[in-house]
Amino acid sequence: MAQKYYIGLDIGGTKILGGLFDENCKMVKRSKKSTKSSQGADVIVGQICKVIDDLLEDSLDGKLVAIGAGCPGIINSKEGIVVFSPNMNWGENFPLKEKMEKKYKVPFFLGNDANILAMGEYKFGAGAGCKNIIGIFIGTGIGGGIIINGKLYEGAVGAAGEIGHTIVLPDGPLCGCGSRGCLESLASRTAMQRDILSQLKKGRTSVITEYMDKEDKMIKSSHLKNTYDKGDELVIEVVDKACYYLGISVGSLMNVFNPDLVIFGGGVIEALGENMMKKIKITAERYCMPKIFESCGFEIGKLGDDAGLYGALSLAMEQ
Repeated sequence: MAQKYYIGLDIGGTKILGGLFDENCKMVKRSKKSTKSSQGADVIVGQICKVIDDLLEDSLDGKLVAIGAGCPGIINSKEGIVVFSPNMNWGENFPLKEKMEKKYKVPFFLGNDANILAMGEYKFGAGAGCKNIIGIFIGTGIGGGIIINGKLYEGAVGAAGEIGHTIVLPDGPLCGCGSRGCLESLASRTAMQRDILSQLKKGRTSVITEYMDKEDKMIKSSHLKNTYDKGDELVIEVVDKACYYLGISVGSLMNVFNPDLVIFGGGVIEALGENMMKKIKITAERYCMPKIFESCGFEIGKLGDDAGLYGALSLAMEQ
C-alpha cells in the first residue's frame, strides 16, 4: 500500500516553516522561506507555494493527503479564511484555503498559529497525556491556545485564546490591539524592549547595549538571556516585572479553566527558561485558588520551532 504524506505549515510574519510528514508522524523533510508579508497577500501565497513545492520536489513513494497550516490573526477555520491579521498584509477575509486547494488539489486546513502551537505540544510534546491545557507563547507578542477535554476551544468566531489581550493593568501601556494594559503590552519581548530602552534613555546603564544593534535598537531574546545571566540589574528588573504580570494572568486563567497543565513556549521562554518559570509560578500561586494551583503542572514546551509544524500536522490528519 502506498505511503500517505501530510504537510504542516507555520506561517509567521517573518518566515514560513514547512514540514513533510509520513503517516507515522515522522518528519521526512523541512523547508523555510521568508514570508515577505509587507508585499501583500499574493506574495505571501507565492512564498507558501515555494515552501510546499520544495517539500514536494522529490517524487514521493506515495501520495499527499492533506495540508495543515497555522497563521497569526483571527481565522475562520471552517472556511479557511484569514479574517484579520494585524501584523501581516493579507487584507480582510483572505480565502487562503480556496487558493491552496485550487493549486494543489488536496484538502487544506487552516487555524490560528497560537492554537496550532498549543495543539502541537498537546499531541506530540509537553502536553501528552493531559486533557485540559493552556498554552502561552511569549515572543514578539503573546499568543495562547486553550484545550478543553482534548478539544481545541476556538470560540464563536475562531478568536478564543487571545491570552495576550487579557487586561492585567487597567489604563496601562497602549497595546497594538488598541486597548490598554493588555498582557502583551506588559510582558512580551516588545514590551521588555520598550521598557529597557526607556530606562536607558533616562540614563540607566546596562551591558545589553553591547549586544544591541546601534541603529535599529532591536533587543533579541538571546540578548535578554546573555545579560540576565550576567546579573544585569536593569534587565533582571524588566524581566521580573514581565514575570509578575504573566503570573497574574496565568493565575486568573487557572481559576477560570482549572487546567491539568500550563505550557509555556516562544522565543523568550526558550531563551530564559526556568529563570522566568520560577517567578511566573510564584505570582500565579498568589492569584490562584489553592486546590486549582496544586492540581496543575507547569512545563516548558518540548518542540520549540517544530510545535507549529506538528500542530498543523495534527490539524491535517484529524480533519
